[in-house]
Amino acid sequence: MFRPVSCLALLAATAAVQGADLPADIGTTGQSIDAYTCDKIGVLEKYPPVVNFYLENDLFSDQDQGYTNGVRLSFVSPNLVDYTSDPCLPRAGRWLNGFLGRLSPAEHDQQNMVFTIGHAMYTPVDYTRSDLIEDDRPYAGWLYLGAAYNARIGDHLRTTELNLGIVGPSAMAEEAQDLIHHLRGYPRFSGWDNQLRDEIGIKLVHERKRRWPERDPEYMSERWQWDAISHYGGSIGNVATYANVGAEFRFGYSLPDDFGTSSARPGGDNNAPDGSGQRWHTKMGAHVFVSFDGRLVARDIFLDGNTFKDSHSVDKKYLVADAALGVAMNVGDLKVAFARYFRTREFDGQADRPSFGSFTVSGAF
Repeated sequence: MFRPVSCLALLAATAAVQGADLPADIGTTGQSIDAYTCDKIGVLEKYPPVVNFYLENDLFSDQDQGYTNGVRLSFVSPNLVDYTSDPCLPRAGRWLNGFLGRLSPAEHDQQNMVFTIGHAMYTPVDYTRSDLIEDDRPYAGWLYLGAAYNARIGDHLRTTELNLGIVGPSAMAEEAQDLIHHLRGYPRFSGWDNQLRDEIGIKLVHERKRRWPERDPEYMSERWQWDAISHYGGSIGNVATYANVGAEFRFGYSLPDDFGTSSARPGGDNNAPDGSGQRWHTKMGAHVFVSFDGRLVARDIFLDGNTFKDSHSVDKKYLVADAALGVAMNVGDLKVAFARYFRTREFDGQADRPSFGSFTVSGAF
């Protein structure tokens, strides 16, 4: 598990240099320059990458069921010039972008990349039962890696993200939950032997966002502001296939130059820096936000069960909606946000409406 994190960190750190001003004689032969050399010429200091950490848990809402926990660690590059030939991008990263770079839209003013590792777990309500609970959702875990491409044109943002991972016991959701519950003194869930079986998971997500009103230099100054950010898109894959639409409304002092505060869902890394690599233009700001998202769901592996194997499943609802209320603030290069999410019932017979809290920390390094 540590090797993917290390690889993602290296890729993200070196990807940060692509928009930088390099000496003219660098890269003329296509050679690779290591991170130390790039740092010596001041590139990483001028264009630091951004790290986002998301934690979602239903214990924030006094529940312990359904979508019970999710974590997501992402590394976001600043504005990039090129994906495949920049000499400060390691050879492995350039090779990867030779394939995944095709996911990036051709038209943009600024573009950046996001590398992600994430984990999610799902459980039924009754933790004491070791038998199969046919009228409640399956036990499931999801461990994945992701690569995303953001393309920004003014107040428009287009995101395409590919997630690859594993659903089932190999995702180690049981072990992760047992450890956390042991450390916090909570009882162990007894039915993990009934979880979904191992299956390679793929999820291709595309989402488009637009922000109103249009930003200008005067609007970017230190002042009380508001904006609205609409989004629409969808996902295709054996993990999830859906179409979604929604919006976020923000009000506060000195709003950041990004596209909202999203949850740990794919496409949620909304940091799209301008040409200077900055997401906000003041050292301190704070705002409140309200967001909505509605989905037309064709497939959800965590409700429909395994794709190619027999497994537990429930009758899912095809229309699902989320609403969130939260607060965010930035101090220097650090942004912190907390939100409470409320979701409609996801399957027939679900006892309670899902609710969970989302905590986000974002900063340059």
